[in-house]
Order: sequence, then C-alpha cells, then structure tokens
Amino acid sequence: MISKNIQDDLIELARLAGQKIMEIYEKDFSVFEKEDQSPLTEADLTSHQTIVNRLAEITPDVPILSEESANEELQNRMSWDRYWLIDPLDGTKEFIKKNGEFTVNIALIESHAPSFGVVYAPALDIIYYGGREIGSFKEIGEEGAVEIRTKKSTSGTMKIVGSRSHQSEEFKKFIENYPNADIISMGSSLKICLVAEGGADLYPRLGPTSEWDTAAAQAVLEGAGGQLEDYNTGEILGYNLKKDSLLNPYFLAKS
Repeated sequence: MISKNIQDDLIELARLAGQKIMEIYEKDFSVFEKEDQSPLTEADLTSHQTIVNRLAEITPDVPILSEESANEELQNRMSWDRYWLIDPLDGTKEFIKKNGEFTVNIALIESHAPSFGVVYAPALDIIYYGGREIGSFKEIGEEGAVEIRTKKSTSGTMKIVGSRSHQSEEFKKFIENYPNADIISMGSSLKICLVAEGGADLYPRLGPTSEWDTAAAQAVLEGAGGQLEDYNTGEILGYNLKKDSLLNPYFLAKS
C-alpha cells in the first residue's frame, strides 16, 4: 500500500492531467486513429506525458504502464509485481462527443490486484479514489471528501448501468433477464464508480475492455464494498497475469 502523502500526490496529479485535458477539450482538436482503429487525440497524449513524468518523480522505482505506452514497455510488464497502470483519457469517444463523461484513471497494481485507484472526471470536476484497505471516497468540486459505499436497491427495481457508446448485443440480451430494470447510460469508468457509490446495482460489461480501463475504478469499487467479477467464472479480475493480451474478460461490477 502507498502512504497518505503519495495518495494526495496522485489526487493532485489526476487533477493536473484533467486540467491539461480540459484546455484541449475547450478548443478545436484533431482526432487520429490507432492501429486497433480506436480514436486518439492530443489530449490522450498530453495527459499521458503529464502523468508519466510526474509519477517518475514521485516513485522513481515503480514502473509505469499506460494505454499510450510504447510496445517495448508493454512487453516488459511481464516481470513486474508492482507498477502503475494508467489510462490517461478513458472514454475518448465521449471526449470527442463533448458530453463530459470521460476520466483520468491512475491505479497502483500490487500482486496482480489494484490496491489503490484514482478516477477523475475533469469536465464534471468529480474525483473518486480509494482501495480495499482504506475505503473509498468522492469529491465534487471544492467540497470535501465523502466516503462512499455500494448499496443494493430496496425499491425492487434493479438499476443497471451500461455503456453510452458500446452497448453490445450481449448486453441487450442480458437485460432481457431484468424486464423492469432501470437502465442508466454512462461513459468511461464512471459506470463502475456509479456502482461504487450506490447509484446502480450492477454494471455488466459484455464487450471488450483493457486492463487500464478498469484497474483504478476496480480499486474504488472494492474499497466501497463491491467487486468486479469475471462474467463466466465469477473470479475477481486480476492484472498482468502472464498473458500476452491486456484485454479483460467480460465482467460484472456488483454492489
């Protein structure tokens, strides 16, 4: 686990990266296409550089893996037991649409599990942070931190959160099992955080995600009393498990 001082540094860093993103968000920007055909913007790269440079100062002995890391770094990760896992701009499609539902994700991975995570939505000025050993918290703007906990619906109506940009056919079939469910659409890792703060009961992700998409929010969810499970096996999602791919299995975020 990391010290309180470093936790505070990470919260400050997420806000700084968010500020850099917003400077680009508020003007015209170019959109590029990566090899996997996913979108990339100047904001992704600026946030990446901001976070990587600062983490190297805060914890020079801890390696860093980012969505925007070079291929060589992606290969080197196999030998790491403790490292930073970041998504400099989660929800690039939401960023491009300018709907505000995108986040900065920073997680510390220890022994294949996220021990601490920060999720910051700069357009909304909402930050979530926490982990299993310390609990989880939410801050809105200049308001102080409020501890958050998962909460099961008592109304008899299941609240299920789904992707705003990636509703798969599998998701549509899944919700057929809950004909009276209240479906909430949202972008980026905010969906997992919504379960963490008790705003939804369940988030089924039945489509592709990568490890950097989920790690920080998983730490927040677990600190709030929830869990992120492999949809098929029920096992808790793990990280850097000596496999070539960084893709996650389908999963359920549960209260």
